[in-house]
Amino acid sequence: MRYLPLTPDDRAAMLAKIGARDVDALFRDVPRSAVVSRDAFDLPDTQGELEVERALSRMAGRNVSAGSAPFFCGAGAYRHHVPAAVDHLIQRSEFLTSYTPYQPEIAQGTLQYLFEFQTQVALLTGMEVANASLYDGSTATAEAVLMAQRLTKRPKAILSCGLHPHYAETVETVAALSGEVIRAPIMPGRAEDLAELIDDRTACVVVQSPDVFGLIRDLKPIAEAAHAKGALLIAVVTEIVSLGLLEPPGTQGADVVTAEGQSIGNGLNFGGPYVGLFATRENFIRQMPGRLSGETVDAVGRRGFVLTLSTREQHIRRDKATSNICTNSGLCCLAFTIHLSLLGEEGLGRLARANHARASALAGRLSNIDGVELITPSFFNEFTVRLPKPAASVVDALAERNILAGVPASRLWPNERNLRDLLIVAATETVTDEDCDALVKALQEML
Repeated sequence: MRYLPLTPDDRAAMLAKIGARDVDALFRDVPRSAVVSRDAFDLPDTQGELEVERALSRMAGRNVSAGSAPFFCGAGAYRHHVPAAVDHLIQRSEFLTSYTPYQPEIAQGTLQYLFEFQTQVALLTGMEVANASLYDGSTATAEAVLMAQRLTKRPKAILSCGLHPHYAETVETVAALSGEVIRAPIMPGRAEDLAELIDDRTACVVVQSPDVFGLIRDLKPIAEAAHAKGALLIAVVTEIVSLGLLEPPGTQGADVVTAEGQSIGNGLNFGGPYVGLFATRENFIRQMPGRLSGETVDAVGRRGFVLTLSTREQHIRRDKATSNICTNSGLCCLAFTIHLSLLGEEGLGRLARANHARASALAGRLSNIDGVELITPSFFNEFTVRLPKPAASVVDALAERNILAGVPASRLWPNERNLRDLLIVAATETVTDEDCDALVKALQEML
């Protein structure tokens, strides 16, 4: 679709119709301090297409891509190998061009793969029912908090200190008008006592495992403490591959499981699009956000699929809607479904074990470097180390040597001075022995 700008006459006619003096009148509510003048940007007025392509190529050339360097970044987005068959299949025209199934009973192929996707998510998380995906893990978590508030008719949500701060900020933004959000104090590499924060006003406790520092959490005591007070436990998983090895949150007492599914079938893609997973218990299904594809039979007994539930405000009365999510991440969840189908249950287990083995070996080598301390006693494929100098400066220096060493905690919590020496390191199956050798050698020379 080409971009066709409005002409001055078009703008004048529109302004006259709505009674606005000029374009600035449309933005009068924006604080003057937030308005930036055109003169503040040193941009050329015009450039030819060839010049623009060259300029953008020069800018892109300054990036260090995940596939061109030893790559140890994670913190919610992980590099995994995606089989070529996944991209080949999702680029078939009937998949690539499909959009929201407004007449879903006609789109049997779309509904069938959504049904298979839901089945996979329910099995992975240990829950009874899953929806047809949401935007990403953070918005799924925010929707889970709203759902818990509706179910319990309570206002308070408690967020574990190990919840990814971007997820926590999304929850705070979405739930700002529906209740109260309490963040537990940050305790890197340790499990805080959430039970003491739970009271009769608590709708839910939100716990991530493995958490943002990589720590694996035992959810059972937290679930028991929450249930004793009539609250729900929302379990968050940002690295879905971990469920190929760890006990599913559903069997540990979680009432809702939200997750980021990017690791399976979807590349890093500069931060998106990703795919949010949402699963819960069957008795909560009427308050579950998003869509649900169901299996049925037609008038002559043939197997078919229907959009069983669709609880967004475009389909039902706004006051009855349980979600403002406008669509599901259709193509991304198809990629997830294809990749997981290719892996199978045994393949996912092998992939998870390979991830854990790689991370364990690297953690042992890094902790043997003078001044480096491993602070996560149990982890999957991501862990946190304390360095003898600010982690951000170390990461920047290593990037100059074409090594992407991980995510400094200070990038996620810029105002927490006591976290400046923490580095979050991820090692997936894509990390080689040579990559690990390069990181260890560089840190030995630098620290």
